[in-house]
Amino acid sequence: MKLKFSQRKGYKPIPTPLAKDSISIDLRNSLWNVLDMFIWRSDNFLGYFNRHPGIEKFSHTLWWEYFKQPIDTIPLNSDRILQIIREYFFSCNWYEFYDYLEHILEYKFDYPVEPEVLTLMVNHVLEGELAAYRFVDGIFTEITDKQEVEMIESALSSTDFPSVTAHLRRALELLSDHKKPDYRNSIKESISAVESIAQIITGNSKATLGDALKILEKSINLHNALKEGFTKIYGYTSDKGGIRHAMLEEPNLTIADAKYFLLTCTSFINYLKSKM
Repeated sequence: MKLKFSQRKGYKPIPTPLAKDSISIDLRNSLWNVLDMFIWRSDNFLGYFNRHPGIEKFSHTLWWEYFKQPIDTIPLNSDRILQIIREYFFSCNWYEFYDYLEHILEYKFDYPVEPEVLTLMVNHVLEGELAAYRFVDGIFTEITDKQEVEMIESALSSTDFPSVTAHLRRALELLSDHKKPDYRNSIKESISAVESIAQIITGNSKATLGDALKILEKSINLHNALKEGFTKIYGYTSDKGGIRHAMLEEPNLTIADAKYFLLTCTSFINYLKSKM
């Protein structure tokens, strides 16, 4: 984000980069404007005479699934519904904000809302406002580098290997849970994704990652250093042969640990795919 003249001269504060536990008013305003352009201003959403089913269907899922409120408390006037949606958007806590935005972005509207363009615009705003999160595969996750986002999106968009994709998606979900992240199991899922692609390539669904890597070393000329590296990484998360690395017994695993494994395993998976 380019600093304004007043910020460069010290008259206004510089935004805190990559703030993980706060939402600036500038970020809320900018993301609301994106939703306003793509959703709220649509005639298909509000409709004419305040009676279009677009907002009625959306408000039912919002009250029922997100607010957990009786649906008979939904106002009959669409302008009032949008006012409530707006009030919550600008008043909720930062972690509720990301939950709320996830719910809105994942809702399947009946009329044309281009999800790819909407996601692109949301991530563009998050990047411009120096937020610590990006919207990847339906969830907000603490991944801030553009290349990292693109690499994970590429792996998750593949439909050729559903078991691999499922493990990676689960690793991302566990890492990105704002209320109760599970870094230990996120790491295990990342490694399981590598094991799954290795089993597919070798044609042996029962092979451990260690066994599969030995086969890949010969069948696809996998460099010995890569094989040895992932054999050791596998040992960090495997009970095979009584191996249990102290890292997974460590109670203070952080997002940095889980993120490292997710990115490393995703990169290795993409590499193995290119060798097929």
